Amino acid sequence: MQGYNDHGIARKLRLFEKEKSLVLTGLLGFVLAALCGVWTLINGGEVTPDGDVSKAFSFNAALGMFILSTAAIMPFSALGERSRSWFRRVYIGLAMYSYGAETIQNFRGVNPRFVESDSAFDQTVGNIFTFVALFLVLFYLFLGIQFFRAKAYRLRPELTLGIRYAMIAVVISFAAGVWISANQGRYTGVDGNIIWLHGLGFHALQAVPLVALLAERINAKASARHALIHTAGIAFLLGLIAIGWQTNNGHSIMEWSLLPLAAGLCFLISLAAGAVALRKAVLVHRSTTFRY
Repeated sequence: MQGYNDHGIARKLRLFEKEKSLVLTGLLGFVLAALCGVWTLINGGEVTPDGDVSKAFSFNAALGMFILSTAAIMPFSALGERSRSWFRRVYIGLAMYSYGAETIQNFRGVNPRFVESDSAFDQTVGNIFTFVALFLVLFYLFLGIQFFRAKAYRLRPELTLGIRYAMIAVVISFAAGVWISANQGRYTGVDGNIIWLHGLGFHALQAVPLVALLAERINAKASARHALIHTAGIAFLLGLIAIGWQTNNGHSIMEWSLLPLAAGLCFLISLAAGAVALRKAVLVHRSTTFRY
């Protein structure tokens, strides 16, 4: 399924195409994060008894980036207009509630995810937030599955391959989020911090598809382009697995031991694959420019 122009001529779909609402929702996260950041710099993050505006800052920025990344890849999901509109409206609603609950409650001195207050209002907001988080996961799984269909692969084979790896990483991040909820906090063992696994996995949405976009521009056999994407994707996933293993052992990922070093090496390999793709894409661009 390709896009078509006004004359019925097939054309390639573009990043963010027809996703203005999702883009604006993502940008709202950065606006809220900026407000929370300024407040934190002036007044400090903590708000008695249990709020922390600095956490609202990081949450809003992370969710904003997640929504923007989703808006970028949505055109390549091969979803029909009705299904795409349905997903978009539901996800925007879930994101708006998440922004509101995280920001307002932390300013009020309430942790919206682990509510200590006896207030019926705060308990209700927290309970709804739990279900919203669950639906954010379930609806995203629905979207992720679309990229494993042949219909999506035919649109942009290399990009879809990169997105598939990203979606697997996102599932790992979601699993880490569930782990945080079940653990009633981000810390585990002596020095383990689940938030690293939870956050890094989502960055695959930017990292691996970017390698795929660069690989598309390389004048090489499909197998060579795919090899770069596989290298970036597999290395990224192995890095996440090493971090998860280290965290499950209750140790910090910052210590000088086998698993953190293995994770660092894996991410360097993923980055190197991107660097190779970038270099080759630049060479192609220069040769094309020189020719004309």
